[in-house]
Amino acid sequence: MKKIGIIVLILCMQITFAQVNRFVYQVTMKSDATNKNDVKTENAYLDISQDKSVFYSENRIKRDSIIQNTFQSGGARGFNRDQMESLRSNINYTIEKDKKNQKIYFKDRLGRDMYSYEEDRPLNWKILSETTKIGDYKVQKAETDFGGRKWTAWFTTDLPYQDGPYKFSGLPGLIIKVEDNLGDYSFDLMKNYKIAAFPTMNQFGNTIKVKRTDYIKQQKKFYADPASFMTQGGGGFAQTRIGGGGISGPRGNGGGNPADFRKRMEERVKDDAKKNSNPIELQ
Repeated sequence: MKKIGIIVLILCMQITFAQVNRFVYQVTMKSDATNKNDVKTENAYLDISQDKSVFYSENRIKRDSIIQNTFQSGGARGFNRDQMESLRSNINYTIEKDKKNQKIYFKDRLGRDMYSYEEDRPLNWKILSETTKIGDYKVQKAETDFGGRKWTAWFTTDLPYQDGPYKFSGLPGLIIKVEDNLGDYSFDLMKNYKIAAFPTMNQFGNTIKVKRTDYIKQQKKFYADPASFMTQGGGGFAQTRIGGGGISGPRGNGGGNPADFRKRMEERVKDDAKKNSNPIELQ
């Protein structure tokens, strides 16, 4: 009986450690430099396990689910465009933190491919003595300069995670709230719960590994000429490609005119560029 009890305890521990803790943040953004009254708000997930964490938009996983179900039930002709439009996100990137190797990876789609880079700038925190309470958590203040902005964070040691939303991490506890001094961006913890495992995200095209500075150059090219990124080797840049499954043409347009699809895509990208003229990282 003693051996059985030990086995059960071990299994319970394995199940506990295998679980992923999901923290839901409300993200508030003033991403349009020409209209600071346009305040966008949406939820994002920070999923944490022993080995890694992933930060991404709640709408991203909802869109992925719809896409997956649509293709399984009959293909792109069954697409509900209004539903997809309602789930458009201002958080199109994904950030993964490798806890073992202390690495942060940023991923974002530019046209047909996913671009990925390793963050090369450290977060140097100044921990202050000021404390307060946010919700149920006792929190402590910390400050840092990152991406051309000054950030103030509030972290708690009540939760055993040295992590936080976006690229923020490295404090002695979980970041409950973080905002820049201009009030353009803020991340506020709303709730948390456990999930069985990290969700599987749809991966179309190739994943292209670049340096951070090269990603910024490619992003500027994409905003200027998005159509060139829909063809093989778009952007005219030599990269390391991982995996396959590339998109050979404008799929998902319901069999419409390719020229019309390209025009709509260019207009949308340029409109998005205008609406994101005040990015979270200024440099």
